[in-house]
Amino acid sequence: MVRTLPISSDAPPRSAGGAEDSRSSRSGSRRDEVPTSPRPSLGESFRRSFRHNIQTERRIKANNRQYNSEFNYANNYIKTSKYTVLTFLPLNLFEQFQRLANFYFLCLLVLQMIPAISSLTPITTAVPLIGVLALTAIKDAYDDYQRHQSDSQVNNRRSKAVRNGVLEEERWAQVQVGDVIRMENDQFVAADVLLLSTSEPNGLCYIETAELDGETNLKCRQCLTETAEMGQNDALVWAFDGQIICETPNNLLNKFEGTLIWKNKRYSLDNDKVVLRGCILRNTNWCYGVVLFAGKDTKLMQNSGKTKFKRTSIDRLLNFIIIGIVFFLLSMCLFCTIACGIWESITGQYFKVYLPWDTLVPSDPIAGATVIALLVFFSYAIVLNTVVPISLYVSVEVIRFAQSFLINWDEHMHYEKTGTSARARTTTLNEELGQIEYIFSDKTGTLTQNIMTFNKCSIAGRSYGDIVDERTGETIEINEDLVMPGDDSRRLDTVDSQLVLVDNGNPKEAVVIFPNPHRLSHSPESHIPVSHSNTTPRRRGRRSSGLWRPSHTVGQTTPLDFSSNPNYEPEFKFYDSTLLDAVRNGHEEVHSFFKLLALCHTVMPEDKNGKLEYQAQSPDEAALVSAARNFGFVFKERSPNSITIDVQGQPEVYELLCILDFNNVRKRMSVILRKGRQLRLYCKGADNVIYERLKSGSEEIKSKTQEHLNKFAGEGLRTLCLAVRDLDEEFFNDWKHRHQEAAVSMDNRDEKLDAIYEEIEKDMTLLGATAIEDKLQDGVPQTIANLSLAGIKIWVLTGDKQETAINIGYSCQLLTDEMVDIFTVDTHTHEEVENQLNQLRDAIHRAAAPSSANSQPLDPQHNQMTSGSLQLNPPHQTPPSPHPNYDVNVVTFRWDDPSESDFNHGSSIDDSDCNGGFALVINGHSLVHALHPQLEQLFLDVASQCKSVICCRVTPLQKAMVVEIIKKYKKAATLAIGDGANDVSMIKAAHIGVGISGQEGMQAVLASDYSLPQFRFLERLLLVHGRWSYYRMCKFLRYFFYKNFAFTLCHFWFAFFCGFSAQTVFDPMFISVYNLCYTSLPVLALGVFDQDVNDRNSLSYPKLYSPGHKNLLFNLKEFLRSALHGFFTSCVLFCIPYGTYKDGVSPDGHILSDHMLFGSVVATILVIVVTAQIALDTSYWTFVNHITIWGSLISYFILQFFYNHVIGGSYVGSLTKAMSGATFWFTTLLTVIILMLPVLAWRFYFVDVRPTLSDRVRLKQRLASLRSRQSQDVLRTPSTRKTRRSIRSGYAFAHQEGFGRLITSGKIMKKLPRPNGDFPFSMNIGFGTGGSGGSSGLQSPRKSKPQGAGSSGDV
Repeated sequence: MVRTLPISSDAPPRSAGGAEDSRSSRSGSRRDEVPTSPRPSLGESFRRSFRHNIQTERRIKANNRQYNSEFNYANNYIKTSKYTVLTFLPLNLFEQFQRLANFYFLCLLVLQMIPAISSLTPITTAVPLIGVLALTAIKDAYDDYQRHQSDSQVNNRRSKAVRNGVLEEERWAQVQVGDVIRMENDQFVAADVLLLSTSEPNGLCYIETAELDGETNLKCRQCLTETAEMGQNDALVWAFDGQIICETPNNLLNKFEGTLIWKNKRYSLDNDKVVLRGCILRNTNWCYGVVLFAGKDTKLMQNSGKTKFKRTSIDRLLNFIIIGIVFFLLSMCLFCTIACGIWESITGQYFKVYLPWDTLVPSDPIAGATVIALLVFFSYAIVLNTVVPISLYVSVEVIRFAQSFLINWDEHMHYEKTGTSARARTTTLNEELGQIEYIFSDKTGTLTQNIMTFNKCSIAGRSYGDIVDERTGETIEINEDLVMPGDDSRRLDTVDSQLVLVDNGNPKEAVVIFPNPHRLSHSPESHIPVSHSNTTPRRRGRRSSGLWRPSHTVGQTTPLDFSSNPNYEPEFKFYDSTLLDAVRNGHEEVHSFFKLLALCHTVMPEDKNGKLEYQAQSPDEAALVSAARNFGFVFKERSPNSITIDVQGQPEVYELLCILDFNNVRKRMSVILRKGRQLRLYCKGADNVIYERLKSGSEEIKSKTQEHLNKFAGEGLRTLCLAVRDLDEEFFNDWKHRHQEAAVSMDNRDEKLDAIYEEIEKDMTLLGATAIEDKLQDGVPQTIANLSLAGIKIWVLTGDKQETAINIGYSCQLLTDEMVDIFTVDTHTHEEVENQLNQLRDAIHRAAAPSSANSQPLDPQHNQMTSGSLQLNPPHQTPPSPHPNYDVNVVTFRWDDPSESDFNHGSSIDDSDCNGGFALVINGHSLVHALHPQLEQLFLDVASQCKSVICCRVTPLQKAMVVEIIKKYKKAATLAIGDGANDVSMIKAAHIGVGISGQEGMQAVLASDYSLPQFRFLERLLLVHGRWSYYRMCKFLRYFFYKNFAFTLCHFWFAFFCGFSAQTVFDPMFISVYNLCYTSLPVLALGVFDQDVNDRNSLSYPKLYSPGHKNLLFNLKEFLRSALHGFFTSCVLFCIPYGTYKDGVSPDGHILSDHMLFGSVVATILVIVVTAQIALDTSYWTFVNHITIWGSLISYFILQFFYNHVIGGSYVGSLTKAMSGATFWFTTLLTVIILMLPVLAWRFYFVDVRPTLSDRVRLKQRLASLRSRQSQDVLRTPSTRKTRRSIRSGYAFAHQEGFGRLITSGKIMKKLPRPNGDFPFSMNIGFGTGGSGGSSGLQSPRKSKPQGAGSSGDV
């Protein structure tokens, strides 16, 4: 924190960057007046050391490219692409053949080209291999083309550099270290630069750092006075030859150390003199800067992280399975090799007369049999290669590609306001979306809109902002644009501006109904067992006649009309007309309230195109000044010693005597103003801070205001208290004198200033309180609630301050009052962090111990985990009561009888849902130590036992480190979502990266795997598309391995009857097209379109998502089951036709036991069986499924006839002859029955006896389609604001100290003093800030679980 000294005759002189702060030897810009002589030997030695890669510091000479080029600093060219036109083909093929399966099939293709060992044409392997390579290459080329476009867009941005005394336009890529560049308003900064001069007085400039840290509030930077004098004189700028010695490239955004040597003087440089790449220049016409770091060395790129090749968990499992299958193949080949050797040595040698051996085989029986056996090993490796089908990879790529288009085409994930839709930017990760266990989310711009709105207030003990229904006396919930979570199409309309409450006397049917009901994000497990004790659940509402009734009525409400105010803002909305009436009627308390809002701040006004605009360091402060403006108290202008406001059209000018600025320790700010003879202190701050400093008396107003504060905080609003104090002139003069002494003190300055501030900020009178809403994006609380019910843990990683993050945590329901405790880690040293984490771990264990000690063994029949569902009944039976023990649905307010349908069986939630759990809030400076290798296990142990984790004040690199630690120890699928460049490293580190196409540029989107317009669409992306993709891919793989084992193992069984000669049972043409034509389309349709339940039920029952967490749908066990199923199928397929046709004769005497007829029969029955199997596997029939399944079966017979009879295949007439006899049809029917009957019996048994949640939801879905629309469940939207107790103050004006120092010094003013040098008032101002400037961190009070709050129904 930089301190501003009093402007008076006895004040010490200030250098350009401010006085050197006693607290840090590096802060400010103090210069050493001692001349320094150049030291060329040192520079030479440095260059020599640099050449040996020992870089400890960086030396730069401005406007001297020749000198700077000796160090080989990185240029400003950015390259994220991998290929060029020349390198694409060899490099891409090299990458693809690093994939084990591709290399395997390449080796197989080479073997097939050797006639001595191959019984199949190489085309059978070459065609699918080339197809896979081509598809993958096209996809890689397209992805890299997009990267090239992105790189080109960035590198070709225009910048202006000073060359030979004139400005020249250059591309960003051409900018080099040491160049002096000119930046203009609203432009991105091309590189990390040291400010030299600006258009603003005193060398100030304003920047927005949203791309770096996600904060959209303006930050101030100031150049040295000595360099500021150059202005925009290009000749002087070109003549600047200063040498800069600074730190080496690093990723620390808030730290910079360096020294400028110019004209034999040294100037200290810090972060306040540097503007980083990615920042946007705001409210500054122009500025000049010398480039310190370029390209990959900039702090933005240092925080971006490396692009990693991402693979899904199914990919990794497939690689393992393929290796296992290869060993299985080799074992079969080895068995056939040994068997062939034995057969040839015992029997085969006697058949050489009509089956002569090849010339390369020795005539000796033993040696010949050995050589033949060795050749047969490779022959069977070729024949049985389809057990490792290359078509698997082709099909997987096609399915993923199609699924990506389904995501792109989903109209429910289209955002009308911006005209953007969800986009799958990669085609290889879709099924991983169905297995996410951890979500890491940014806050600003991702969860919130970063828009603060003045929502409610309390003035003189009266609350304003709520609208009360005059008929019922109930509060009407403002519903100008009520949208259901998930998408814009799910909108609720109201009838007569009220809910309809149906109560027919039966408590089971008492339900709150919306006239246009839609799905709400709640699972069937969200039922609270009705308690028979005297405790009642905490709920906003009132209970009547055994029924919960909402406390708010929802109605269509029109905002107030402020158009009579010429300075009003059309976007400002307020609904309570009583406040506007009080302003117009001249209520003194109300006027004082809004005057304080218009006067007590550090906002800067600006006239932009004739329109008054405000620039504030935080959106909170801007919202308060904006509210005062719209109610007729317009802040017009300020000078270093005055503030001008317009009150109901009348200008009022106040003399500014002192600003007591905000910081994290004081949690308040004050201004001292004089108007006429009245001297008054205006103060606003956190409620606990203000209440401690109020004068005695007025207990009624204090009590009512406190009630209002609790109510506002319970609704998730950020609250502030306002107070005033009238000052005595004599007292103020005495205080001012002592304040000036403390401000110039060199010893214990902070402590002295704090004591001085305490003297005047007391005995204040309470005016009221404000309530600001940090507007969440639509549907965020519901989305988070639904994802939590799906078993996904959500961590918020934000650069914002702790208090802001906690408030948002409550608003979006990451933090709730039902939680057992909320832990805070905010210490600064390694030992302190370790101690805190150990204490938190012990506290969690102590809290868990009583519940585990008191729990009783459960009946195993009532505690069964089935695929996708968890059933857990209470350990004891409720005593009989006159009323049945129904479950009350917290969404519909219905009591559901468990006996109503089988669907309700086992649908209650488990204990983990009932327990509120814990939450952890940790600061960035503590996270540094928590991520240390010695503490990371301890940190993870504590964090993983918490339901929610919020990390605040974290750097972009820390975000990535948190993701990596979860990946390292938890082996869980992770997803990172953000919208700014500060989220890029986190997005790249996670298994899935999602970018929000929001307000902070496109950096996050360009680095992401998926892009979304709004956070709420993440619910649909995961619970619908992710779950469907995982479900489809798993089903596809199970079936694919089944059909290929059934097909390939027929050759193995035939080996026992052909002397292990590698003779194939099928026509070679059939082998080539089996996976390509006959069975490819049905399984592709299954992988693209199949679904167990529809999208609405996927959202309504989030527990359906849980199988993906445990890999229940495809794992080694499921693979072995599919392989055994294929093994059994191949055995039956071979044995039954073999037994039928062995020595078979047709009725007309023709022999049927020939090889070709037998092979045609087995192939035909195989196609029929696998088609019947996929028909049983298909859960969702579409037109495409019907065409592909039945069309493939018909096309088999058509293609067989065409190939054999038209083209003249070797098996011509075989199938026709077989089909002409009844034997074929009876054999086919018998085989199909034997193979299908066990499958049907197995599935009917498990669906009836042990149904999964998916089975029950599917049953309900089918039953629902038969019921009338009126009998369906009607869902009510839960309130997005939950009552809470602990966090009241949302004092969050700025993320650092305000503009107070610059305002009172006059340096921030564009309006300079009058020509005669006078200000409107005399310059006898005192100012300063108190506190140490360090963040104390908000200690969130510990929360104890209230009685009756144990249920998890509040979602």
